[in-house]
Amino acid sequence: MTSRPADVPGPPSLPEPNEVQLASGPLADLALARPSSLDRAGARRTTAGLLDGLWADPRTRVLRVHSGRAPVVPRRGGWQLVLQSPADVPAPGPDDLTLYLGSADGVEHVAVVSSESEPEVADGSAGDEEWRGLREVGTALPDLDARLFTEALAMGNWHAVTRFSPRTGERLETTTAGWVRAEPGAREHFPRTDAAVIMAVVDPQDRLLLGHQPIWPANRYSILAGFVEPGESFEDTVRREVFEEAGILVGPGDDDVRYLGSQPWPFPASIMVGFTARAVTTDILVDGDEIALARWFSREELAEAVQTGAVLPPPSVSISRKLIEAWFGGPLPVPDEQPWA
Repeated sequence: MTSRPADVPGPPSLPEPNEVQLASGPLADLALARPSSLDRAGARRTTAGLLDGLWADPRTRVLRVHSGRAPVVPRRGGWQLVLQSPADVPAPGPDDLTLYLGSADGVEHVAVVSSESEPEVADGSAGDEEWRGLREVGTALPDLDARLFTEALAMGNWHAVTRFSPRTGERLETTTAGWVRAEPGAREHFPRTDAAVIMAVVDPQDRLLLGHQPIWPANRYSILAGFVEPGESFEDTVRREVFEEAGILVGPGDDDVRYLGSQPWPFPASIMVGFTARAVTTDILVDGDEIALARWFSREELAEAVQTGAVLPPPSVSISRKLIEAWFGGPLPVPDEQPWA
């Protein structure tokens, strides 16, 4: 191993193997999951003519989403959504989704979601407005804006793949202010979210397990994750996925898998449930499919690899980054933040 650069923080002193403690939750400042003033007001969705009434009210604020991107403008070192009066927004097209997002601080919010590319403005009339994706700006948006964008994106993704009844093949109609798809016979289909676990696995020497997927850039590493199967608990999923992807056994004890927090992840429709877990074996055998490479990192090794660019960690918008940093004991020394690829 090469010597550590002088500006890379040294690792905390490591406990003896039998003293290794898992990180405790809850995770702080999770992007896309920070508290906000948004009230989704689900009971209002069944109100007759709700969307028409809101569209006629100039106080309503509309969020436009096109192909997963929304308009933003610079704000105090970050970004904020461009929310407009209905009169300033083009009328929704026949294939667009109009969705009631909820109320915040006495203001009603609606989204118009389209699969088309974002509008092109070449005459300068948009000022500082830019169209950005949630991965790009999620950490730099105000809490309310992040919640609105996440909600609109997740619902737009669900509608995009829920156009026909899986039972009859008939085209579904959008009802309940954008929150339900219904068959002609009134059978209803509701939005779904796919539960997935994501886990920071540590070994008896307090090293962290990181893996590399074949589709990622060569130096991209993250912690392991996987979808919950029917009839399976989150804790069972953690143990199964770690063994399937890396051949590592997680301990069977109640405290060997510890919940730390969760984050909505609308890419396209997941909720990431975060854990830390204690491994009882260390020999790695990757599945070669989802995980091509995996290795254990001490804090010193990870700090050096991140600082030199040998390891590109997950972006700060993701719960995976927060789980890694909960083990590391603070922010990773990332020289230049790069978007996920």
